[in-house]
Amino acid sequence: MTTRDGNKQPAPAAAHADHPGVVMPPPLVYAGGLVAGALIDQFMPIPLVDAPARWIVAGVLILIGLILASGGTTRFRRAGTAVQPYKPSTTVVTDGVYQFSRNPIYLGLTAFYLGLAFAVNSGWVILLLPLVLVVMHYGVIRREERYLEGKFDAAYRDYKVRVRRWL
Repeated sequence: MTTRDGNKQPAPAAAHADHPGVVMPPPLVYAGGLVAGALIDQFMPIPLVDAPARWIVAGVLILIGLILASGGTTRFRRAGTAVQPYKPSTTVVTDGVYQFSRNPIYLGLTAFYLGLAFAVNSGWVILLLPLVLVVMHYGVIRREERYLEGKFDAAYRDYKVRVRRWL
């Protein structure tokens, strides 16, 4: 870059984004698996079970998912940090459901996803879950962990030692 008087100025350093740079918002990762599974199911159905118990399993999984995800979201809000992974984190949340899992919201989304798979009776939705979890692992969780470790250093590393990623 050159100033008006002809002097060379160094280009400004690129601002480092204060967020983990996830590939997409996590609910969209799960929604993508659900939609893809439901679409495939329209052409090549793989029913899970056709029994009344299916609705009980679906309901229990959906309820567990909602409890975990809302518990994680509530803890983030009480701590005053962003729930959305494309916004800056202000603290490492380690209490409430975060005492048992570093990713209770994602654990909740996974349970909710499985509950919906049973509700719509789609084996395809379940068969796509490993792909959803791979995208979550590499495109979201690992990026978040790298970001949190860089931002909070020892506090986050100590937390990682004490609390498992999923359960």
